[in-house]
Amino acid sequence: MYRTHTCGQLRLRDAGQTVTLAGWVQKVRNLGAMTFIDLRDRYGITQIAVEENSEPAVRETAARIGREFVLQVTGKVVERESKNLKMDTGEIEIVASQIVILNDAQTPPFTIEEHSDGGDDLRMKYRYLDLRRPPLQRAMILRHRMAHAVRTFLDSEGFLEIETPYLIKSTPEGARDFVVPSRMNPNQFYALPQSPQTLKQLLMVAGYDRYFQIVRCFRDEDLRADRQPEFTQIDCEMSFVEQEDVLDVFERMMRHMFREIAGVEIAERLPRMPWSEAMERFGSDKPDLRFGMEIHEISDLVKGSGFSLFDDAEYIGAVAAEGCATYTRKQIDELTEYVKRPQIGAKGLVWIRLDAEGGVKSSVDKFYTPEQLQTVAARCGAKSGDLVLAICGPKYKSLSQLCALRLELGNRLGLRDPKKFAPLWVVDFPMFEWDEETQRFYAMHHPFTSPKPEDVQYLESDPARVRANAYDFVCNGTEVGGGSIRIHDRQLQALIFKILGFTKEKAEEQFGFLMNAFSYGAPPHGGLAFGFDRMCSLFGGADSIRDYIAFPKNNAGRDVMLDAPSAIDRSQLDELFLDLKPVQ
Repeated sequence: MYRTHTCGQLRLRDAGQTVTLAGWVQKVRNLGAMTFIDLRDRYGITQIAVEENSEPAVRETAARIGREFVLQVTGKVVERESKNLKMDTGEIEIVASQIVILNDAQTPPFTIEEHSDGGDDLRMKYRYLDLRRPPLQRAMILRHRMAHAVRTFLDSEGFLEIETPYLIKSTPEGARDFVVPSRMNPNQFYALPQSPQTLKQLLMVAGYDRYFQIVRCFRDEDLRADRQPEFTQIDCEMSFVEQEDVLDVFERMMRHMFREIAGVEIAERLPRMPWSEAMERFGSDKPDLRFGMEIHEISDLVKGSGFSLFDDAEYIGAVAAEGCATYTRKQIDELTEYVKRPQIGAKGLVWIRLDAEGGVKSSVDKFYTPEQLQTVAARCGAKSGDLVLAICGPKYKSLSQLCALRLELGNRLGLRDPKKFAPLWVVDFPMFEWDEETQRFYAMHHPFTSPKPEDVQYLESDPARVRANAYDFVCNGTEVGGGSIRIHDRQLQALIFKILGFTKEKAEEQFGFLMNAFSYGAPPHGGLAFGFDRMCSLFGGADSIRDYIAFPKNNAGRDVMLDAPSAIDRSQLDELFLDLKPVQ
């Protein structure tokens, strides 16, 4: 055996034992007469002492040791004279009687400690070193615990874990597919699944009424902090259910997760907020409910006073920032520049300041009386000491800009505590969204989502009015999961394809296998998928999912450690009957 104990296992009760540890060198402190070595593995750190009277071979070996050397150390556990109570093993040390260098190491390109001096690109290039750091180890342990908790709960609920294939047919489900050429079928391609959507529906047709899978999914889309080209989701489907049945099961699953992983109890019944209400109050279909600062429409209060920016606007909305009346002109200018950034796109901000003495000042004083401004402030729930900020323009664009402003203010005011959780269900989404450029409807979720039964009558006459039988699990301003009751009727599915612009031939080509399956008796069914990486970052209190993925890609979709994607040999292209087109 290379070791009898791990580097985080020994305590004062083990004093007197002779033990063998193995691990990496965190730090070496040569004090002349004595040398101290911090030996690390994923369980912790133990201090190794090489004393003045140690064997010459032990002292010679200790003198050669550097950071990240791999060692095997044998020695006696003794009580430390100067204890370090910040370490679990800080009351003991090992007096080395033998040190074996199992492997030496170059000096790493960044410090492998809690807080590293390496930038993102450098740490991703040497990800195997970054993964030795305690924050990454905690992230990987959290991910493991969460996967175990999910499987434990779903198994107790009668769900079966069933694998689905990675090489499937390309179908348009929103994002761009990753495609894989087939050598055995020249000029034909597989796609990597964006999700197992149609496959899990086929499992329902097959009679497996409770399915789940912690599954890898692939989408060829532009990246950001919470998005990767390959990601993991907890994919679930149930038969003979309505929306409330699905929400009940997975609300209990999330309650189980919060209790087991975060030690937090959440409400017995989570709020259900219609999509339209979420947009009006928070400017987002994934509202952050950890703080108030809700959006209020003020169009009726400010139009017609000669301020052309407001008079000509479709929509004017505002938020009240509590206690921010003391903001300087510089701070307000910073917020103005923030919302004018290209990714947000506001034209500017109008402000109303309510000072502590009850006075009111505004950037539009010459157009409105103090009484009118007080009425606007009252609509927004503002009081003395608060600052009201308004944005105008097209309705949903302005709501999105107000949402961005609200979240930025929440960050500045410390209102978005990562240890506080405010989950809810957002329901009653629009079934379709209209695209001006292509002049056609697209499915807001996917084409297999069922419409609300009471809205089926409007499918052909007024598709924009139809609400989907869909739901998202949202927490702290993040969509953690989403799903819907599916269409199980062949005729209804055909109508939805028609509204989405599919010809009969195209629908048959893309989804004939599913339509055919429905003709053999499909049960009513529905389900959802949770973004597992995103859920891990939520429970870990992080903004990015990268630290919860062992080997992530960068924002360009590259694995800088493996240098992938990369060119392949001409012979491989020939086998696949492929030619490369020059990049323009």
